[in-house]
Amino acid sequence: MVSEKRPRIALDVMGSDAGIAGIVQGGLDAAGSFPELLDVVLVGRQEQIEGALGSTQHLPDNVTIQHAETEVPMHISATDGARMRDSSISVGLKLVKDSQADAFVSPGNTGAVMASSLLTLGRIRGVARPAITSIFPTWTGRSTVVLDVGANADCKPLHLSQFAIMGSVYAQVIFNHEAPRVGLLSIGEERSKGNELIFNARKLLSDSKINFIGNIEGRDILSGMADVAVTDGFTGNIILKFAESLQPMLAKSMQRQVQTNVFSRVGATLLLPFLRRMKQSFDYAESGGAPLLGVNGVVIICHGSSNARAILNAIRVAYEMVSKRVLERTQAELETNHFGRDDATKEKRENNRDGIVYSAAAPDER
Repeated sequence: MVSEKRPRIALDVMGSDAGIAGIVQGGLDAAGSFPELLDVVLVGRQEQIEGALGSTQHLPDNVTIQHAETEVPMHISATDGARMRDSSISVGLKLVKDSQADAFVSPGNTGAVMASSLLTLGRIRGVARPAITSIFPTWTGRSTVVLDVGANADCKPLHLSQFAIMGSVYAQVIFNHEAPRVGLLSIGEERSKGNELIFNARKLLSDSKINFIGNIEGRDILSGMADVAVTDGFTGNIILKFAESLQPMLAKSMQRQVQTNVFSRVGATLLLPFLRRMKQSFDYAESGGAPLLGVNGVVIICHGSSNARAILNAIRVAYEMVSKRVLERTQAELETNHFGRDDATKEKRENNRDGIVYSAAAPDER
């Protein structure tokens, strides 16, 4: 931790789909909500940040500005974004590397954040590939940690086994799940179901010391059967994008049904508090952001359309990860439960070739 008193969170305020104003407001809201717990550094063009502050005469004592000359546009490739060393993403991550910040939060170009995190911070020892982590609601009220949801299109059994360890530590530390139940996402619960990746990953997980419960199916994620669901980034990202469509679909479907007759309108009025809670459970703004586990620093990737509430919650997640020492506890668990090489030398070449989603030249279209 940089400060003995409180964590310092670097917030990238440039390059999001929603514009700078909401991001800056989210940083100010976080600083105001936790004035004694954390410091916030607004990273971006100083003149634009000052313009977004508007009538705010003085910054709170726990908010500072770090100038960054450029921003990474959403439409450029991750590798090109990572080459922009004077961007708000690069400047914010360098603050973490130089121990001037404890965590980095960004709603900017996802691929550029991942690529720059690897280049600037590197991996923690024992990790071959980082993984983006997302939290899914369940009908039991006990959240499910799903990873990877977009960092690695192609995975090996070693990678899935490491995702399982990182996800297990995260679920244990953040959600206080004792011996989190870890499931391997497949096309069936039976041992005979799956492809070669699933068969080999299952063997590694069965031989580990984590609480591995075997294969799980897609429907089991929202049922709460597992505390951690492990999959490759290609499959995980499809699941994530599908899940993001549930909230607007349910809202529009209910709106259409309510308009059918007066009795439906009366019933909807009575159910309004419940419906609001349901909407919140599927709202990405409530979870704030997705931790990039496996890099040597706390990095939170936010949705490109994040509003002030989403940014506030993302900073809260970053604070929890720093204060509960998720990075250090993950490292310790990997040393105990590590499969394979520590330095992941071969994977470095593979990542740059075709293994990591961010290496694709396609634009970031979250």
